[in-house]
Amino acid sequence: MPKILVAVDGSENSGRVVDFLVKKSGWYSEPVEVQLLNVQMPIAGVNVKMFISQESLKEYYREEGAAALKQAREKLDAAGVAYAHHIGVGDPAEVIVEYAKSKHCDQIMMGSRGLGSVSGLVLGSVATKVLHLTGVPVTLVR
Repeated sequence: MPKILVAVDGSENSGRVVDFLVKKSGWYSEPVEVQLLNVQMPIAGVNVKMFISQESLKEYYREEGAAALKQAREKLDAAGVAYAHHIGVGDPAEVIVEYAKSKHCDQIMMGSRGLGSVSGLVLGSVATKVLHLTGVPVTLVR
């Protein structure tokens, strides 16, 4: 069973990634195992931990991650595609690559650009970094 990591950030582009996966899932000779991942950037600054409890911080990441995963989960549910979902915290590209490795994913699907800043106008900086760090095929969807 092919394992595909689908990285989403809640952007319109990541919604197209899920649409692409659903549309092309028939390409595979057997059902795919989908790992749906959202990565939250850590709140900067050591001083933040002095004012916000660890539990409050974890709840914040859960809420933001759940919101970013909502559209993708609804689309996969409607299409009858089974998946597991996860919310990571850290550098998005590094977390995506490490998660794909830990789950033994055969492929990574993600948007060519997401919600990030304009630092990667042609190809998003997260997508570029994932391409450099991973050893598995990456499908970028525009």
